[in-house]
Amino acid sequence: MPNLRLVVLTVLTMIAFAGNSLLCRVALKHTTIDAASFAAIRLISGAMVLWVVARLFRASHAGKGNWLSGLSLFAYAACFSFAYVSLPAGTGALLLFGAVQATMIGHGIWTGERLRGLQISGMVLALAGLVGLLLPGLSAPPLAGSTLMLAAGVAWGIYSLRGRGAGDPTKVTAGNFLFSVPFAVALSIVSIDGANLDSLGVGYAVASGAVASGIGYAIWYSVLPSLKATSAATIQLSVPVIAAFGGIVFLGESMTVRLALASIAILGGIALVILEKQRLAT
Repeated sequence: MPNLRLVVLTVLTMIAFAGNSLLCRVALKHTTIDAASFAAIRLISGAMVLWVVARLFRASHAGKGNWLSGLSLFAYAACFSFAYVSLPAGTGALLLFGAVQATMIGHGIWTGERLRGLQISGMVLALAGLVGLLLPGLSAPPLAGSTLMLAAGVAWGIYSLRGRGAGDPTKVTAGNFLFSVPFAVALSIVSIDGANLDSLGVGYAVASGAVASGIGYAIWYSVLPSLKATSAATIQLSVPVIAAFGGIVFLGESMTVRLALASIAILGGIALVILEKQRLAT
């Protein structure tokens, strides 16, 4: 039964993470809310929920956020929201995940790690998939949106790297969300002329921040200690797939041949890097 609970919670977390893409895309496509307001409401509602969770479930480990991590979190959320003005949910999630993993793998290489064997093949395959996805053509995603989503992935990768060993993950995440709020408010003020709110759009933004982000992260950090590092990394490969499937079912998006092949190349290449790293470590 404990294993069943772990599986259920892990599946719910991956759905929540993919839900961020779906909620953002449907809000910006089918309501009148603007991207800056969506990002601000998402971060504020996420900060409120995570603050409550951190207060209710006090861990024995210390931990708090900081301004630089808050800025990285804000940069991710802002670029994420503006990217989904034009990107389909599945394409955006794939670009985001690829950029996050590339940033973290690149940091490892920069600090002295060396890719060996299948890892090199995996990186080449993933990069080829990314290039193939972005090459000009009728089914190529919009360049501006793609660039913003890649920037969001780099920002999230930096945020993740800064969070390693920073203390209790829930407390640290709650603190970083709080530190991101002033940046989000500043963006809303700068973008006030283009601000547009409606009840449904605000509801999607709150759901993204409070449920998909706040509660999603809280659940993920509760199951993470029970997962092997390799398992945790490979499980997250499902997020772009879930987002693409959700986009097809709920948003009427199509799965192009280009996106399907790029997904196989990018996710398969990253999987090779992760699994080979674990094999070499044993």
